[in-house]
Amino acid sequence: MTSPLPPSAGHSQPVRGSNSLDRSSREGWLFEASCRAAAWSSFAFLAVILGTIFYEASGALTWRFLTSFDSAHPDRAGILAGLWGSFWLVLLTGLISIPLGVGAAIFLEEYASDTWIVRIIRTNLANLAGVPSVVYGLLGLAAFVRAFGLFDTNGPLHRMTGMDIEGVTIAGVDIPLPFGRSIFSGALTLALLLLPTIIVASQEALRGVPSTIRHAALALGATRWQTISGQVLPSALPGIVTGVILALSRAIGETAPLIVAGAFTFVNYAPGRIDSPAKVFTNPAGVLEAPFSSYTVIPMQVYSWIEKPQPAFHQLASAGILVLLGLLLVMNGIAVYIRFRSQKHMKW
Repeated sequence: MTSPLPPSAGHSQPVRGSNSLDRSSREGWLFEASCRAAAWSSFAFLAVILGTIFYEASGALTWRFLTSFDSAHPDRAGILAGLWGSFWLVLLTGLISIPLGVGAAIFLEEYASDTWIVRIIRTNLANLAGVPSVVYGLLGLAAFVRAFGLFDTNGPLHRMTGMDIEGVTIAGVDIPLPFGRSIFSGALTLALLLLPTIIVASQEALRGVPSTIRHAALALGATRWQTISGQVLPSALPGIVTGVILALSRAIGETAPLIVAGAFTFVNYAPGRIDSPAKVFTNPAGVLEAPFSSYTVIPMQVYSWIEKPQPAFHQLASAGILVLLGLLLVMNGIAVYIRFRSQKHMKW
């Protein structure tokens, strides 16, 4: 005798959770579509900005523009003073900030004990990297441009010595005291700005080196210095170089600290009167004088041209922006290439 089938037998039952799966699929599709729209919107805005700049710079970005100094007449104005000013500024900034930043990172990661003081320093370094750049400009104005008033007519040195100290002469080069509105003051200011970034980037690169490399070198009888110089630094060098290049590319585009620290908006000569690469070798006195010369940089010239009412100067500003973007793309491209090459040769 067969028992009767339950009422639901023979009929398909809905799969438990099918509604939640459909809802999850819809949410996933909406999230993907939102991310896709955000990405394409960003590219669209960038394309519009670059297209506008290229359109306004048409006809202004010429060889004469790159090899001429600024002028009150837009048909004769060029960006050569800004190019040389940016070159000297980035060069001096790198010479100051790279040894100090990398050295500080090596000390904090390889030598310093994990004390509360070291932890405070590390925390403050991360915070200093986010301080607005204009704050560093104010510090540079007080410390380097004016030297806290030490050399003023009625300053502390005058009261102690009774003399007005305006500068010193070293190797035939007149060095003003204080440094005033010179490239050296701007480089010291930007070095303060970049030091936290370089230190943090170098620390991350050093932390990325496996501790087994250090232990193996020490186990083979190497000293700590031999381990760091022969094993740790070569392994961390690509990351350090990448961080340094990205920091220097930030220095090229900085304007706010240089406005405060004394960069000029109109300069019609190159620092040290060196306006071509050949003069670096034929005019050694100019090389020594360049760090203490007045200067302008590319962002300052762009700012100056944008402020002028004539449309021709606005075209020059767009051409200057393209030059600045080109320099930034080259430096960032070098950083990406170094990172790519280093990842291919990593053995861990």
